[in-house]
Amino acid sequence: MARIGVDVGGTNTDLVLECAKGVFYHKVPTTLKNQSIGVVQGVQGICGQAGIDPSEVETIVHGTTTATNITIEHNGAECGMITTHGFRDILHIGRHKRPYNFSLHFDVPWQSQPLVKRRNRIAVRERIMPPTGEILEPLDEQAVRDACALFRKRGIGSVVIGFMFSFLNDAHEARAKEIVMEEIPGAYVTMSSELARVMREYERFSTAAMNCYVGPKTAYYLRDLDARLREAGVTSKLRIMQSNGGVSTVESCARRPIRILMSGPAGGVIGGASEGEMAGTPNIITVDIGGTSADISTIPGGQLKIMNQRDTYVSGYPVLTPMIDLVTIGAGGGSVAFVDEAGAFNVGPRSAGSEPGPACYGRGGEEPTVTDAQIVLGRLDPDMALGGDLRLDAELSRKAVEEKIATPLGLSVKEAALGIIKIINNNMALAIRSNSVARGIDPREFSIMPFGGAGPLHGVALAEAVSARDVIVPVAPGITAAVGLLKTDLQYEHTEAEILILNSATDADIARINGHIEKLQNAVHDELDADGIERAAQDLRVIAECRYQGQGFELRADFPDGPLTPQNMHVIIDSFHDTHERDYGYAYRKAEVELITLRVIGSASVRQIEIPKVQPTDGSSIDRALMFVRPTTFDCGRTLETPRYDRTKLFAGDRVPGPAILVQHNSTTLVPPGYVAETLDYGNTRVSKGA
Repeated sequence: MARIGVDVGGTNTDLVLECAKGVFYHKVPTTLKNQSIGVVQGVQGICGQAGIDPSEVETIVHGTTTATNITIEHNGAECGMITTHGFRDILHIGRHKRPYNFSLHFDVPWQSQPLVKRRNRIAVRERIMPPTGEILEPLDEQAVRDACALFRKRGIGSVVIGFMFSFLNDAHEARAKEIVMEEIPGAYVTMSSELARVMREYERFSTAAMNCYVGPKTAYYLRDLDARLREAGVTSKLRIMQSNGGVSTVESCARRPIRILMSGPAGGVIGGASEGEMAGTPNIITVDIGGTSADISTIPGGQLKIMNQRDTYVSGYPVLTPMIDLVTIGAGGGSVAFVDEAGAFNVGPRSAGSEPGPACYGRGGEEPTVTDAQIVLGRLDPDMALGGDLRLDAELSRKAVEEKIATPLGLSVKEAALGIIKIINNNMALAIRSNSVARGIDPREFSIMPFGGAGPLHGVALAEAVSARDVIVPVAPGITAAVGLLKTDLQYEHTEAEILILNSATDADIARINGHIEKLQNAVHDELDADGIERAAQDLRVIAECRYQGQGFELRADFPDGPLTPQNMHVIIDSFHDTHERDYGYAYRKAEVELITLRVIGSASVRQIEIPKVQPTDGSSIDRALMFVRPTTFDCGRTLETPRYDRTKLFAGDRVPGPAILVQHNSTTLVPPGYVAETLDYGNTRVSKGA
């Protein structure tokens, strides 16, 4: 049966199809007003390309930026919140952190653009006490009904319920939800204890508020896409990529859209890790450069990293949901170059997107972008974009760069275009260092893996900027994130708060922990059962999130196999000490270790996409792949006659000396003078300095 991976970006929608006839790649423009339209068109197009009927597709795995874009564009739902009396302003107060300690001019998004406006945060009487979860004051149910009446009057249909210490006892939140559903039928309701059953009320409330903020639109999009696919004759299962690198069902993600805030970028990281494995290179820094943004992640030893909870922010708001460790900046092919009011030369983060797009698209865009600069420098051939499917106008690019950058700054058009490329590369290099050097990782031991439609044009420059070992270009760079979607497993997570000093745990404490674990395991089993996964195929992992008593944040520690006992308690404690020493360089092995949260992660393996190997070289000349020769300007400022090679006609073992450009339908790879591009076994390419 056939499977399709679909990754929707800000500019293009990328697709990969695996079926009995082979692996096929496709790219269509993103339909920004309703992304599902472009997805359906892409699915129909790639099925036609493969010569199969859409009904033959068994599964579609989708990476989407819908929820992320809502947070960036601040166009989510109008939300109401019901919270504990006296704590109405938790969402405003936050942690009293300054985003930039020494800046007099900074924005605090949770105050300037709150997820729930203050007038819509209603406090009611109720109180649960720590550490046992004992009810001190019962819930004022009439106050909840009065709040609902106010929400109805204001036309609010998305409601957050966040009570103090509900992570210890969710009875009041559950009852409040029942009342809201009675009073506002059809409301989108989120309980904080459903999403983040952990301590820290600000982060827990923010997570629930974010879920309600992005929920209605995200749920509509996912269900609308499912319906449109069925109308188009695609009856396959639709699965959604989650931020943690696993996939889930439409309904699960519609209820908890915070799980997919980093859906699209996660697919790229997984695809990059797989490409590194195929190239025999476990240490990879992935740089996914699309039309709007660049997503950067460091993969040491082939292992994906999950962000620490203290770092899981989306658009400035804390969100307690597992996410693959990555950095996103506004740097892509569509990033706009401009001269600001002070006369400074800037590139990004604003993007031209796909509408109107770069000036060369001829859709009305008049501002120069990174793509326009690449065309001016001869690195992109206007008649070869997307294999000739996208016709670009080089004169419009030149005009935009000249009028908006070159003339105001007194530069030549070539100097202005080189400046655009240098600025965007420096921006990305800084982000790479923040995800590697700043965390104790030496880029000299890593390979840069650039992908996305624009990635391979920047790969060598980025490797030089951070002193990386070399560059590995994936088989289909513009489709790598979509390929990653077909290399993921089903995955669900559930948590339970349990605050306890492990070193002095009693038999009753251990029994309570085992009871929590059993409940969490049952919840994960239920979700995997609903996906039709047999129990024998379900893999459950238990994690204890711990800290030294008095520390601000936790680290993940391994849990022993089977029930916890006094005899195996040391497994958690020793694992925590080891993790602390690895992350911070030291450990206090005689100090008491405090358990904060129990987490159960359930997964089920699915069939992975298999990329076929390419033909080994037969010793013939690489001229078999030569297309034509055109002048190209490189970062050193030299303009050289540069051959173009059809990358799909290169064999494993072929070596292409720079200067050269490798052309394929979904991306273009730049090989500067002094570098050599070697085709590897699966058709991926290693670019390194020539001997």
